[in-house]
Amino acid sequence: MTTPIKVLIVNDSAADLEQLVQALDRGGYEPRFRQVDSEPALREALAEGDHQIVVADYTLASLDGLRTIALVHEFDPDLPVILVSGAMGEDLAVQAVKAGAADYILKDHPARLVPAVERELREAEARRERRHMEQALFRERERALVTLHSIGDAVITTDARGRVDYLNPQAEKLTGWALREALGRPLAEVFALFNERSHKAVSDPAKTCLRTGSVVVMDEQTLLRSRQGQEWPIEDSAAPIRSRDGSIIGVVVVFHDVSRERHMAHQISWQSTHDTLTGLLNRVAFENALAERIAQSRERRRSDVVLYVDLDQFKVINDTCGHVAGDELLREMAGLVHQDLPSGAVLARLGGDEFGILLGDCDAEQGRQAAYALLQRIHAFRYRWEQHVFEVSASIGLVPIHGMEVTPGFVMSTADVACYVAKDNGGNRVHVYQEGDIEQARRHSEMQWVARIGQAMEERRFLLCSQSILPAAARDARPRYELLLRMRDTDGSLVYPGSFIQAAERYNLMPSLDRWVIRTAFADCGRRAAEAGGAPELCSLNLSGTSLNDDQMLDFIRGEIEASRVPPASLCFEITETAAIANLNKASRFIRALRQLGCSFALDDFGIGLSSFAYLKNLPVDYLKIDGSFVRQMLQDPMDAAIVEAVNHIGHTMGMQTIAEFVEDLALLERVTELGIDYAQGFGLARCEPFPHTTG
Repeated sequence: MTTPIKVLIVNDSAADLEQLVQALDRGGYEPRFRQVDSEPALREALAEGDHQIVVADYTLASLDGLRTIALVHEFDPDLPVILVSGAMGEDLAVQAVKAGAADYILKDHPARLVPAVERELREAEARRERRHMEQALFRERERALVTLHSIGDAVITTDARGRVDYLNPQAEKLTGWALREALGRPLAEVFALFNERSHKAVSDPAKTCLRTGSVVVMDEQTLLRSRQGQEWPIEDSAAPIRSRDGSIIGVVVVFHDVSRERHMAHQISWQSTHDTLTGLLNRVAFENALAERIAQSRERRRSDVVLYVDLDQFKVINDTCGHVAGDELLREMAGLVHQDLPSGAVLARLGGDEFGILLGDCDAEQGRQAAYALLQRIHAFRYRWEQHVFEVSASIGLVPIHGMEVTPGFVMSTADVACYVAKDNGGNRVHVYQEGDIEQARRHSEMQWVARIGQAMEERRFLLCSQSILPAAARDARPRYELLLRMRDTDGSLVYPGSFIQAAERYNLMPSLDRWVIRTAFADCGRRAAEAGGAPELCSLNLSGTSLNDDQMLDFIRGEIEASRVPPASLCFEITETAAIANLNKASRFIRALRQLGCSFALDDFGIGLSSFAYLKNLPVDYLKIDGSFVRQMLQDPMDAAIVEAVNHIGHTMGMQTIAEFVEDLALLERVTELGIDYAQGFGLARCEPFPHTTG
């Protein structure tokens, strides 16, 4: 099988031409040739043809071999030229090779033409492949350079000695070095790194990378100092560049400016620990500093002092001039309080018009002197807003810390109490915390709640919400829910019973609240029962212990049942275990009277009172509500689980149904069901929903 080959023959002899063609035929080629014998013809053939090899006579009348080589290589430097000659001396052969001849053949040895052609074809193919690879590599390099020029990250590459051989434009911008100036310089000279905090030089990442052969990630607090002295916070990494055989031939460093991110991080960090209005530390940061001081105080047996400062007339200024004026006063007061504070003191705005001061290495007497000095500065201050001038005073609570086993929360609460006592005694004074202050503050707080409760009742700001009670082991599908009392504060926020019930009970306001709840609930329950047509929901209402002792309450409930036409069977009254035991005989008579009407009763919070179950025989209740403090931890605490199981067993033995409180997830519900507890209640199962027609 012959191989086609395109040959351009430069020769004017028919005999020579025939001899060359025959030699190629014998060598297994199928020459497709074109013959030329002059320079114009050669130029034309080179321009028109796609030849693989040129075979040229060294000597023609109008064209010699050296000129042929020059003309061929003008068109294609890779096109091989083989010279043939009748006789060629060594000098001519050397001259031909220097001119670019691939080989030369004597005419009387035509057989040498074939090996020469084969060799040149192979080498030409290798050159083409090499050229294609070079072109591909060039294109890849061009694409890489375009990419490196275009990306937002800065890139520097080095050679195997750690000397710069490339910077992209972003790297030029950040380092301040132009590529042409940086070439060949050690990386550390162009890429000068420092620690943001210590400002000490950071080791050259290229040297580390070349030494270890692994990726190097720089510390987060790294600064790049440019050639002009500008500092850039950066994040960067250095990675080795490896050849195909795995040897390291350089390093690539990629980095970017994180000024904006670092600024935002600092800002977020600052905002998390500072008050935006005054620029002082906030309560969280103050309590953190206090925790550190308490620990140090215990270790070193030294004394520190906390001052709790509350402005006396702040509300007057806010109400008279508006919140803008109040904000400006707080800013000025922050500067005033900061004056003359000893070095190391911690000052914070705790919230509203309250400031906290932590004085280190300070005993109670020194703290008292500092507090009185601060009072004098504040009292001498005059706050001016538009045409108004205000005198300002403050109340200061002082708490010494003597290496005691206390917590920041305890210190802050006692300082708050001491400040409250100072304010309650007329203000503009300092009060050093004493143990009896807490009871005084509690009673005063309760008295304040009495006024707030009365005002809320006048302004019709009490409301009810309902929470579903779901069947667990019970098969009763009858809908049932408990009504829970809430108070709407003057700012619109909800106040939960835990904040005001104790004050209402102490000052005998609970019967009035219970009457409001009963009247409101019965009216809606009666309407809902009428709409349901004989299958009413079971509505549970809480009754306080004071209402159980109210001789008029029983008649009131009977009257409201009759007026609202609510089916007694749809009502369940809940009383706490503690309230029932406080007056067992009266509670028993109360329960029996309402049960005769068709109402049911539940004993709430069962398990936290007396250790004996004997009194249950005298309380004819229908439901036993197991206190949630045991239910909540029963999966983790075996003792709580045993108490829950025991209460459930006793309840069932006495013919009562049981309800588990504080069932907050499905795992607890599953365990409650396994124990045979009849019903479950908790925010994890059903949230509180607004109860219809309860506002007002």
